[in-house]
Amino acid sequence: MKIIVAGDGQVGRAVTRQLSREGYDLTVIDPNPEVLAASETRYDVMIVQGNAATMGTLRTAGVESADLLIAATSADEVNLLCCLTARKMNPSIHTIARVRNPEYTEQQFAMREELGLSMTVNPEKVAAEEIYRTLQIPAFVGRDTFAKGKVEIVELEVRADSKLAGVPLNQLNQIVGVKVLVCAVTRDEETVIPNGSYVIQPGDHIHVTAQADKLARFMKNLKISTHPVNSVLVIGGGRVGFYLTQLLLAGGMNVKIIEENYDRCVELATAFPKASVYHGNGTSQKVLDTEGIEHADAVVTLTGSDEENLIVSMYANQLGVKKVITQITHMEHTAMFEKMGAGTMVVPKDLCSAHIVRYVRAMYNQTGEMLALHRVAGERVEAMEFRVDENVRYCGIPLKDIPLRKNILLASVSRRGEPVIPDGSTAFQPGDTAIVVASDIQPPIRQMNDIFAR
Repeated sequence: MKIIVAGDGQVGRAVTRQLSREGYDLTVIDPNPEVLAASETRYDVMIVQGNAATMGTLRTAGVESADLLIAATSADEVNLLCCLTARKMNPSIHTIARVRNPEYTEQQFAMREELGLSMTVNPEKVAAEEIYRTLQIPAFVGRDTFAKGKVEIVELEVRADSKLAGVPLNQLNQIVGVKVLVCAVTRDEETVIPNGSYVIQPGDHIHVTAQADKLARFMKNLKISTHPVNSVLVIGGGRVGFYLTQLLLAGGMNVKIIEENYDRCVELATAFPKASVYHGNGTSQKVLDTEGIEHADAVVTLTGSDEENLIVSMYANQLGVKKVITQITHMEHTAMFEKMGAGTMVVPKDLCSAHIVRYVRAMYNQTGEMLALHRVAGERVEAMEFRVDENVRYCGIPLKDIPLRKNILLASVSRRGEPVIPDGSTAFQPGDTAIVVASDIQPPIRQMNDIFAR
């Protein structure tokens, strides 16, 4: 499959990194020769210097024979024009545009066909939605939803006083009193897909698959609070802060925003009269104390600087704030920041990249089509949802008799909308959906048949 990535910024580079790893034929367009040279050196890609919205540049990049164009420049207007031009030159091409400005939301849906859009992505909106999901049950380090909201994979840190400490996984359901599945464990920066004899230890981060309606019982039996937060202090009123405030207010939460730019404060106060907007430096201890950081149920740091976000998050943790969420711009910071007390970390460009990669894999082959893709455990594990069709092998065969590739786990099977956590006797059938968890898999999984060893 031939793919053109227009824009070699943060989102474009994240997409290029992942798709190059998966072996697609990639061409990257950007006006900056130094940025292009870095990508050419790092990844197996062709490069074209120029304006991606012009016919000449797109023709040089081979748009007339390409299967997909991903427009991820820093300008929404350029991305939209790029997709429109590409579709004019190649009516069969699929197009994905990054559109960040909330003012364009209505147009991009009403004029999708006219603009030649197959899909739009908004990294900031995706990040806000991820943060909002996490805030609903603050005990979760991370939370991903599948099967139309009926199955979740949640991340929990096992503390020394937890009932799970020292428990082998084959005894887990007896301890928690409800059927769940630990699909991945992170210990000392190493992530594994465990078997039944694996013993959970304090400090482990476990990723638990459960039916959504069973999570409350699971948490109650572990004596972990399930109450959502009521008051949120947001540091930084940029696009993520804007989208997050919309969600928080709609969810009935009290929101206070600290923003350094006065004009932006006025915009936010006008857009959200029910929120408290404070003009000041959100990294100043005096400002944070004045605005009652220690009394907030949750603190979300969304400035443009990873280092500033970390400093504020560490301070919030020191004060005992119940939930701390840190926005990270550079993925390479996550392992270090995790050790330093950043709390739950959100990386907008990588969340956006996961949406795009899911679309690309679905294009590649429609047998056992991928419906959802989430990366967990710091991108070390992929959780994927597939539609089981008549071309998927081993339908009707018990799982204990199916040869799965190494480091793959079937975490859930849903039939007629009702999910089950599988055991060895479970079998999937055409029409089902299945959630698969995989770690360190090459070649990558693009369709459900790719999970089988033969």
